[in-house]
Amino acid sequence: MSGGRPGVTGTGPWPGLDALEAQTVVVGDLVDTPSEVAGLPFTVLLAERGPWGDRVGRAAALLAELPTELGPHGWKLADRPSRDVARAQAYLREDVDALAVACHGWTGPLVVPVLGPMTLAANLYLARGDRVVSDPGAVRELAASLAAGIDEHLAAIRRSVPGIEPTVLLQEPLLAQVMAGVLPSFSGYSALRSVPGPVAAERISAVAAGVRSIDGVRVIVHGGSAWTSLGAIRAAEVDGFALAVSALDERSWERVAEAVEGGLAFWPELPPQASAQCAGPDVTGQADTLTRPWRSVGLAMAGLRDVVLLAGDITGRGSPDEARAVLAGLARAARIVAERAED
Repeated sequence: MSGGRPGVTGTGPWPGLDALEAQTVVVGDLVDTPSEVAGLPFTVLLAERGPWGDRVGRAAALLAELPTELGPHGWKLADRPSRDVARAQAYLREDVDALAVACHGWTGPLVVPVLGPMTLAANLYLARGDRVVSDPGAVRELAASLAAGIDEHLAAIRRSVPGIEPTVLLQEPLLAQVMAGVLPSFSGYSALRSVPGPVAAERISAVAAGVRSIDGVRVIVHGGSAWTSLGAIRAAEVDGFALAVSALDERSWERVAEAVEGGLAFWPELPPQASAQCAGPDVTGQADTLTRPWRSVGLAMAGLRDVVLLAGDITGRGSPDEARAVLAGLARAARIVAERAED
């Protein structure tokens, strides 16, 4: 994907309300990375537009033949299409139009972040009941609907931007909690029953298989900050995985090494750069959060050429200038990673 160079991309969130401006900045900055780094533009998510534009609202807009609406506690399944989902779908079309302008003439990688089926099921509520994840049949239906919706979305993107090479980043930050059975019920007085790992893997696999049926599309699953999500991700037979490296200890890194040696691509989400008043941003320290444990668990340094560094949701906070600085800083860290890949 990154052509033998460390890659840099984001997970979607971006500050502001102007889709065209945001998408133009992201594409422009990431196609203009240093030669040692592969910039992977990503589709932006403008959560400041409200619940119709955040990650759950975006996923609700993608669902095929599964109506949703906003309720007192957030998005829930509905009996018929609502004005809420119509508004979310309008934002989705606006974003695809903005992408067409920003990516005009671009032929190369494009990362499309989407909330994964298990985390979506943990955020969505049944029309009359608890979270969707509490109902196995509803989760199965949701996964099928999401797979069909992502297919339609990718088709719309490809019509708007011919020549792109899409990678779907399925975001599953609640996957480990779903499998551990620690999510609170609607009442808050108890926890929902855990979803067995093989079942969670089957639902993720159903979405991934539908997406990968489109020629050339890859699927990466972001397991959030919990390495315990790795078993289900590997069983889902996707192309790669992402994790926030700041949450990984030595034992976790051993599991990461097993997955990498098993052939999965690794997209590490790096923590923000520390900054000192005199020294400025600590680019080397940010690179160290990946390269030091990588070396310590015995992974070949040359394998760092194939990683894709993720900026994380920090790009959804602050001002656009601050978000751009995050991406630029990550590109500088990627240059250090590239140098160490030659060791």
